[in-house]
Amino acid sequence: MTTVLAITSSASGAESVSNRLVADALDALKASGGADRVITRDVGSEPIPHLTAETTAALRKGETATEAQRAALALSDRLVGELREADVIVIGAPMYNFGIPSTLKAWFDYVLRAGVTFSYSEKGPEGLIKGKRAIVIVSRGGLYSEGPAQAMDSQEPHLRTMLGFIGITDVTFVRAEKQGFGPEVSAEAVAAARGELLRLGERLAA
Repeated sequence: MTTVLAITSSASGAESVSNRLVADALDALKASGGADRVITRDVGSEPIPHLTAETTAALRKGETATEAQRAALALSDRLVGELREADVIVIGAPMYNFGIPSTLKAWFDYVLRAGVTFSYSEKGPEGLIKGKRAIVIVSRGGLYSEGPAQAMDSQEPHLRTMLGFIGITDVTFVRAEKQGFGPEVSAEAVAAARGELLRLGERLAA
């Protein structure tokens, strides 16, 4: 049985390009037999609370003196549990001001935990969430995968770093760029991304 964790993070709901493409990715995986079970986590419509001094102490030191700390630790354990259950992680990440939505960053803040999803040793950090594949769908108003704006991309490198830090290094990025270049260009980019997701679903099931 293959379990897929699907994470969406756009604040735009049904109008979101990345949300729609995550749905397309799930359809492609299901059609090819690559998704027997799907866990969904929409941090765009149901945000993960941002960390505070109080809740940071819970996640980093295991402190559970207050109700907020106990709730934060329980939520983190639940999110890490979903991540561990998954064989494939599908992440929808629109570009907000050259980076990822703060709601998606909050999800990472709750799952990047020393001694739980990564560890430190004399050899350096080691990711503890291994043997998984990730499909990251990024949507952008401009063109950032190449050309002069590439240096301003704080979205894809950040995502790759955080996933790799916890041991997820088999990552495929599917991009829907130029969303701000007009309806025709936008539609072409979305169609190309859908085609890529269909082919990716077939390869994963092969």
